[in-house]
Amino acid sequence: MSTLETFPNPQPGRDYEIAIRCPEFTSVCPKTGLPDFGEIRITYVPDARCLELKSLKYYLIDFRNKGIFYEAVTNQILEDLVAACHPRRMTVVGDFSVRGGIATTVTATYPSAHPHRA
Repeated sequence: MSTLETFPNPQPGRDYEIAIRCPEFTSVCPKTGLPDFGEIRITYVPDARCLELKSLKYYLIDFRNKGIFYEAVTNQILEDLVAACHPRRMTVVGDFSVRGGIATTVTATYPSAHPHRA
């Protein structure tokens, strides 16, 4: 996986939202091996660090050949981005193209509204 880079938040004392769209996201269906297409939307309120976009682009491109379900890829992106920049809040939406007559949208948020239950 490509390394996610960050840079210092120029306004760490203010809550403001950054919205990023990747309208050409591609991964691979782990069941069929066929490509999956969709849009990844990231919105976050930075704390001390912001995501650097070129490294984010290369990070997302790395999924192009990875067999992974929609639910897993959306949650993995959220986990990796949170680990990289430690935002105050973040939402990742995977809005995947129609396949077999079904469109799927997966939304993952940090902090989680429902903490993990054992």
